[in-house]
Amino acid sequence: MKIYIISKKALITIFLAVLILSMFFIIHRMNMENSNTAFLEEKVVDPIRSGDVNSNKMAFTCNIDWGNEEIPKMLDIFEKEDIKITFFITGRWAANNEELVKLIYNKGHEIGNHAYRHKMHSKIGERQNYEEIKKTEDVIVKIIGEKPKYFAPPAGDYNDITLKVARELGYETILWSVDTIDWKKGSTADLITKRVMKKSHKGAILLMHPRPATVEALPYMIDQIKGEKIKIGTVSDLLRE
Repeated sequence: MKIYIISKKALITIFLAVLILSMFFIIHRMNMENSNTAFLEEKVVDPIRSGDVNSNKMAFTCNIDWGNEEIPKMLDIFEKEDIKITFFITGRWAANNEELVKLIYNKGHEIGNHAYRHKMHSKIGERQNYEEIKKTEDVIVKIIGEKPKYFAPPAGDYNDITLKVARELGYETILWSVDTIDWKKGSTADLITKRVMKKSHKGAILLMHPRPATVEALPYMIDQIKGEKIKIGTVSDLLRE
C-alpha cells in the first residue's frame, strides 16, 4: 500500500482553490436570487388607479373604440371649459379615424394606448399582449408623431403578463378610481352624474366613453367638480406632482 505525503504548500493550494470555488458559487447564487427578485418585482408593479388622494387635481380619461359622433361634442365642451384630458384609443379605431385622432391631439389633449382590438388581455399570451400594444403604438406614432406614455387595458382587464409587457414597452398601466359606467344600458345623464359625484375626486382618475348621455352629463359634472376647487386635467397633469 502506497502512502502519499502532501506537502504543506499543496494543502494551502487546495484550501485556497476550494475557498475560491465556494465564494464563486455563493456569489453566483446571490446574483440568481437578485435577478429572480427583480423579475418578480417587475411583474407585480400594480396599475395606477389614482394620484395623490390629498391632491386638488384629478384626471379625466376617455376610452375610445367607437362613438365618433360624440367626440367633437366632447371636444367642444372641454375647449369651452379650458380642460385637457387623456384619450385612450384603440389601434383599429385610430387606423380608421386618423383625422379625429389629429383633431384630439391638435386641441392639446393627451393620447394614450388602449390596445388594438379591445381584447381581454388576461386571456391572451405574452406575444399577443405585445402585438396588441405595439401595433397600436405604431399606428399612433404614424398619425401624431409621438409615442404614448400610458396604457389602459380594455375593460380594465389584465394579468401579470400584461403589466410586464406594457412595462417593457415603456408604458405605465392606468386604470381608474371613478367610473361613469356609461357603457351600461340604462345609464342616463342623471345616473352617470350620481355615480361620479358620490366618489372622492381628490387625486382621482375618472373613466368615461363617448356616449350621448356622457356628453349630456359633462357640463354639470365639470361645474360641480370645479366647485370643489379640483383642477381637471390629463393623467400626466395628475401624476406629475
